[in-house]
Amino acid sequence: MKKRRIVVGITGASAVLYGVRLLEVLQSQPEVETHLVMSRAAGITLRLESPEWTIERVKELADVVYRENDIAASIASGSFSVEAMVVVPASMKTVAQIATGTGENLLCRAADVTLKERRTLIVVPRETPLHLGHLRNLTTLAELGAVIVPPMVAFYHQPNSVNDIVDHSVGKILDLLKIEQSLFEPWQGPSSVSD
Repeated sequence: MKKRRIVVGITGASAVLYGVRLLEVLQSQPEVETHLVMSRAAGITLRLESPEWTIERVKELADVVYRENDIAASIASGSFSVEAMVVVPASMKTVAQIATGTGENLLCRAADVTLKERRTLIVVPRETPLHLGHLRNLTTLAELGAVIVPPMVAFYHQPNSVNDIVDHSVGKILDLLKIEQSLFEPWQGPSSVSD
């Protein structure tokens, strides 16, 4: 069976747990092969926000792991076939670098390759409030073909924990990747209607 290669990029934005959770779920999918690139800042944020996770544990969730500055890595070339890339969470610095095509590091280069090859790029921006520069960069990414998926809190599935909130956003990403998920129940309408 040919594996579905998915690149996961994790930056130093707050909420690194979104990327970790995505890797956890993808690891349970036998048809998926994950390629991980984490920024140095992601490791710092991980230690600050999720001390129960180490960088080594996160790397163990992926099939292939790359160094942030390894610009000769396979995912830096369009000739290496991947299905999609998810940048989760995406810092505003990374959003700006992808939007301008600078290829500053492997994560940004891989995202640029994903766009130029017309593959699926999902960007999960983590910042609030957003100033006009942020919005313009996100608009540029959308115009280039990226799917922008801010991790917005939803209440229709009645979350009881932070994990429920994380799972909802990760479930949305999985839906976009066309990977069956059971992290949250899709909205079916109200069970009863009253005026």
